[in-house]
Amino acid sequence: MAKRALVVGINDYAPIGAGGPDLRGCVNDARDMANTLVICGFPAANIRILTDRNATRANISNLLASLVAGAVAGDSIVLFYSGHGTRVANVGADFEVDGLDEAICPHDFASAGVMKDDDFKALFAGLKTGVNLEVIFDCCHSGTGTRLLVVEGGGMFFDEADQYTGARFVAPMLEDEFYFTHQNELGKRGKSLHTTRALVPVAGLNHTLWAACKDNQVSMEGPINGQTRGYFTYHFCRCLRAVNGNIKRSLLDTQVANALSAMGAAQRNQTESQTAEFSQTIFS
Repeated sequence: MAKRALVVGINDYAPIGAGGPDLRGCVNDARDMANTLVICGFPAANIRILTDRNATRANISNLLASLVAGAVAGDSIVLFYSGHGTRVANVGADFEVDGLDEAICPHDFASAGVMKDDDFKALFAGLKTGVNLEVIFDCCHSGTGTRLLVVEGGGMFFDEADQYTGARFVAPMLEDEFYFTHQNELGKRGKSLHTTRALVPVAGLNHTLWAACKDNQVSMEGPINGQTRGYFTYHFCRCLRAVNGNIKRSLLDTQVANALSAMGAAQRNQTESQTAEFSQTIFS
């Protein structure tokens, strides 16, 4: 059984250097995740890492497509992403709203575009039966309900001790925000603004999604042990390392949720998969 992973962490958004909606903790998250995967039995040679200017839309898409295509029954593969998230309107040819797509933001998203959940669905469609795929996203899955949390210049906040914290969220384009706000008037229910944080069973899903927050929340980063880190990734990796990856998904979900709650984080993680997968060990 082969174990392979694609690990993506983006602090520096185009243009290179100061000027993009930059973050601070995502490369640290990528390093921690890669090291944690090694502890969990992934050979270092089988882990591809993309950070900052290398984490373009084309590079992420091509490496992910290769990762999926090369996996055979019994293999365990991982996609980890730490960076900005956003939401975009799913507008059909008849210009009617059909819900809202969550999306991640590659380094060059301003010119190359975001990667929507529909894009990932298409990439995962070729996954062979018997391949285990874990998708781990530490980014915001939030819509217009958290728009006011975004501060021009990258969503920076400072706590009482004048320490940086930040939301990993890029505000939607006007048209996306408009369609989402008026989805009921336009005759489509779209996606609910509120989702209960829990193990969410999804029939037919061919992977497990580990989301850092609900779809109406922002995912935060801030100082932890002298480094800026994503709150979700920090606790996710810490829980995995404690047992060398030998943990059932339901228990891992609970441990991460409890850790986020104990630190007072406003976000709540959410895990989605087929029901039977929740009682199985991660990476198997």
